Formats: sequence, structure tokens, C-alpha cells
Amino acid sequence: MTAERTAAPADRGARDVLRRLRVATAADHGRVERHLDLMAPGLDRDRLASALALLHGFWRAAEAGLDAWAVREPAAAAALAWPHRRRAALFAADLAALGARPADAGPLLPTVAGTDAALGRMYVLEGATLGGVVIDRHLAGLPALAGVRLRAFSPYGSRTGAMWAAYRRAVRAHVAAGGDADAVVTSARGTFAALARWCGADEPVRA
Repeated sequence: MTAERTAAPADRGARDVLRRLRVATAADHGRVERHLDLMAPGLDRDRLASALALLHGFWRAAEAGLDAWAVREPAAAAALAWPHRRRAALFAADLAALGARPADAGPLLPTVAGTDAALGRMYVLEGATLGGVVIDRHLAGLPALAGVRLRAFSPYGSRTGAMWAAYRRAVRAHVAAGGDADAVVTSARGTFAALARWCGADEPVRA
């Protein structure tokens, strides 16, 4: 018998969960990217500040739920290095660097009931760091942003790959140990859908 056939269901779920997360959130991810259009060659300060304000409001709401989870499940939060992954304050600082006000509101997000839901929400936040590196390079080359150094899109710097890899290992280990992969995926989908609605990017897909 092959290894695939003899693998325990939890092991198969651990291998599959990240692919499921990517597929399940792809549509909303694409909508948000197209709507914010942060890679536009003509992006100016006003448009960037508007996008940053939306992202700041979302991150602040998303992190509030994760902070509450971390109080209830401190060991799980510490294993994920949660305090080092927070970046709502970086979005606020970037807005200040652009001479703009931080967001004073954010979307209403579901309660993070446990580690399954926390990992799903973190998939959205942590996945954004990968594309954020590319966005950061693009913004650094725009004449309209000369002299402005933004930090929120690339919060980990040279540690971006390591932080993403650590998150991936944590998700797989959690599911392999009996975590609910369906709940992780449901949380990620709900979080991305809320981000799309908050950004005004939840228009129906056209055929």
C-alpha cells in the first residue's frame, strides 16, 4: 500500500489544509487586490492613504479578536509568536507618515472562538505579508512617495519567509493533532469576505 493510502486522516488533513485555505479564499483575495490596486504605477499619496485607512481599520478589528483569544489561550498564542505578528500600529504609523489620520472604525468580525478560528484569521493576516513585500518594493519606487518609508506592508523584513513558514508549520501541526481543518478554513473565508466587504470590493463575480 502507498504512504498516501496508509496515512491517517489527520495527517492527510494537515497536508491538505493550506491548499484548502488558498483555494477557499482566492476569489475574495483577488477582489481585494483589484479594488485597492496598490500596484498601480500612478498610485498617489491620497489613494494610498485611503487604502491604508481601510487596512488599518480592518487590522485593528482583526487583531482585537486575536488579542482576546490570546488571553484565553496564552500557550497557543505564544507558540504562534502572536505578539510579534501584530501590525495595526504600523498601519497607523504609515498613515501618520503620509499626513493622514488613522482609521476610527473597522468591520464587525466574528468572535475568535478558539485556535481553529485564530489560525484561519491569521491566514489572512500572515498571507498578506508575502504580497506585501512586493507592494513595499513598488511603493518605494514611486516618485509620489519619495522620502516616505512605510513599514506595514513588510513588517518582518528579512524574516518574512521564516515567519510564514512558522505559521504554516503551526497550522499543519494543529490539524495533525486533532484540530478542525474545516473550522480553520471557515474562519479564513469569513475573515477575507469581511475584508472584501469593508473595502467595498465584494462586487459579484462577472462571468
